[in-house]
Amino acid sequence: MAQEPVENGKTEEQAPAKALKMQVLAQYIRDMSFENILAQKGISGEAQPDVSVQVNIDAKKRPIENQFEVIIKTEISSKTKDKGEPMFLLELEYAGIFHIENLPEDQLHPYLMIECPRMIFPFLRRIISDVTRDGGFPPLNLDSMDFVQLYRNEIQRRVAENAKSKAN
Repeated sequence: MAQEPVENGKTEEQAPAKALKMQVLAQYIRDMSFENILAQKGISGEAQPDVSVQVNIDAKKRPIENQFEVIIKTEISSKTKDKGEPMFLLELEYAGIFHIENLPEDQLHPYLMIECPRMIFPFLRRIISDVTRDGGFPPLNLDSMDFVQLYRNEIQRRVAENAKSKAN
């Protein structure tokens, strides 16, 4: 079967791939809750915080072609180091809506779970800093996150979970 020329005498296989097109269409707080437990209980004195941060990422296709919603779900809790008494709890879902074109199907999932969160993370970090500061605590500045490692860990967890369920 002969290859048909596409342009300038090149075959379809030799034609340059279309460039990736990605736009951030929107970013927003999807859900947020902040509880200042320290103030409610009236714990006084200088308490050294022990902060725990949990992050989950979710992505889903939107009804509009080439649009996806990516959500970074964070749960941050702080307890006193000495007695383990809760200080505050912050639950935040921050989302971005992305328009993505010309990305091979096999690369879409990693792109949604790594690159998209990486783009909106600085805004999430600022919101967390502002909320903790406005909530009566020193601003909490999250460290940078390795979204590639988070993705790998999730894939390994799913593989282990599937292997475990097949063994039972």
